[in-house]
Amino acid sequence: MKTINPEPISPGLLSHFATFQSRGGLLRLNLRVSFRRLAWRWLVGGADAVKRMLDVLGSLAALLALSPLLLLIGALVRLDGGPIIFAQTRVGRHGRVFKMFKFRSMRPDAEKHLAELLAANKHGSGVTFKIKDDPRITLIGRWLRRFSLDELPQFLNVLLGDMSLVGPRPPVPREVALYTLADRRRLSVKPGITCIWQISGRAEIDFPGQVRLDVNYIETQSLGQDIRILARTPRAVVFGSGAY
Repeated sequence: MKTINPEPISPGLLSHFATFQSRGGLLRLNLRVSFRRLAWRWLVGGADAVKRMLDVLGSLAALLALSPLLLLIGALVRLDGGPIIFAQTRVGRHGRVFKMFKFRSMRPDAEKHLAELLAANKHGSGVTFKIKDDPRITLIGRWLRRFSLDELPQFLNVLLGDMSLVGPRPPVPREVALYTLADRRRLSVKPGITCIWQISGRAEIDFPGQVRLDVNYIETQSLGQDIRILARTPRAVVFGSGAY
């Protein structure tokens, strides 16, 4: 039977091990670990604080600048009958449920007819629901959706802290119930008004594609990336590419 000789342990490693066995060495080790933990928390917390500041200032500026348009849209939606704002239950960071605000773009009884239209789902996976020429959409709602104007009230969600300017779009509970563990990685950050796949094809991208783009955003997110996504969003909105 062949004997396997273990690799010799380097003197330097033995010296470090012996040092940390002493009371003073163990104290230095604990201090070093604690310092690195605090530094990491400071970096992460600092990035979160900067992102939150951008969210608050950006949403306030948008609401003030767009206030005439918001009033006009509200009046047009009201003429169609029914409420102006549609508050829909969505799932946010770590699975927390909140009410997301939108200008109403569908008939007031739209949710009751959802089951009848599931067979025509553009996204074959069945997790997300997208359909062209949805009969539940009102005339003004079709234009609002084409240019994402129905999403403007979500700047209020950003101010309330439920959403961010940039982040994965918030799913409805019905969708989350169908998520795999891998899909749930989308819920590790605050949802956003705009995201990477909304400027890269919007509804034309299927659910697995959305997940891949969202996870890549989460793993590489930075202030610079958020600013680039925000800068590209107006073009995607104006041309209405991939919007249903």
